[in-house]
Amino acid sequence: MAKAATFVIMAVVWVILSGMLDPFHLTLGVICCGLVAHFSHGLLFWGGDAKSWLRGFVRWILYIPSLFWEIILANIHVICVVVHPRMLEIIDPQVIRFRTVLKRPISKVTLAQSITLTPGTITVDIRDDEFTVHALDRTVAEGCPGAMEERIRKALEADR
Repeated sequence: MAKAATFVIMAVVWVILSGMLDPFHLTLGVICCGLVAHFSHGLLFWGGDAKSWLRGFVRWILYIPSLFWEIILANIHVICVVVHPRMLEIIDPQVIRFRTVLKRPISKVTLAQSITLTPGTITVDIRDDEFTVHALDRTVAEGCPGAMEERIRKALEADR
């Protein structure tokens, strides 16, 4: 069931984004969507009954605006650093490590991708519960993971 639902979602997105409806592209889309659905259906549908999955999905959708807000704030910070006359003194690249309280793989992946989507930070590695993140400066490093981890925990692990 999860594979079929993943396939349908991926196929709809494929058709919308590609805009190609000729037989070659549709066949290629079906093959690609089938392979991706086969290997990654567990990422989209992370277990539990339909009711808990639906609650988690709604909470994840509600997390998106806070992620966009964090991205906007991080963009403003990076712009301020770049246009600052003493930019070279402000930039202080750091690699930090922190342990997460998140347990589900989908939660960890969401946190890693959220960190990477936020300008000034890149998730370098995840090993068990330890994240390694590259940060542009000390301010960004001190704010990691910040409230983002708690929001993800509320969105994706509230049923546990």
